Amino acid sequence: MNITDYILNEIKALSLKSSVKEAKNLFDNFPITHFPVIENSKLLGSFAEDDIHTIENKKDELVVYSHLLNSFYVDEKATVLELLKIFADNDTNIIPVLNKEKDYIGYYDLCDVLDVFSTSPFMVEDSETLIIEKIENDYSMSKVCQIVESNGGKLLGIYISERKGDFVQVTLKIVAEDINEIMHTFRRYDYKIVSTHENDIYLEDLKNRSDYLQKYLEM
Repeated sequence: MNITDYILNEIKALSLKSSVKEAKNLFDNFPITHFPVIENSKLLGSFAEDDIHTIENKKDELVVYSHLLNSFYVDEKATVLELLKIFADNDTNIIPVLNKEKDYIGYYDLCDVLDVFSTSPFMVEDSETLIIEKIENDYSMSKVCQIVESNGGKLLGIYISERKGDFVQVTLKIVAEDINEIMHTFRRYDYKIVSTHENDIYLEDLKNRSDYLQKYLEM
């Protein structure tokens, strides 16, 4: 699916000659956090809803408040992951899109991009989510892939989901007939399994040993 199919033009960009009243009406009529401002097809920036609603004089032109413009955008070749990062970094639900000539051609809506991401094989294919932890200096993506594939697994996706001191946690989406073999190999290479899994043979064995020791001590 081509993400550029989701570039929208439903909301028309304003100019710095537009009034504050026009901007407020835009926010009242559309569930958006920002709106783009253009001049001669070039993006000048985006005004935030919170900033516009603090302006009392509705007759003022937006040019008076150009210092409030936020600068964020993507080009039409952006990936879904790049879009999600920009949405998060700027606390926005729309992102202006520029073509290779740097002309404004529309915007992406957060809901559309989330829908695209949620229907990707990474999200919908039946798989196990495995979270492992390792000292960052010892972590190797190639080694992780090798462990999964050498145990008959198929890796759908991998990303570093958390950093804690010298350690990193890595989230894996794996298709495998027996996730236990993969977890066993990770443990053998001193990876900690952070996520919990039903029928984890290693944890069941630890529990059985603990129960046996407890009964022995009570004799």
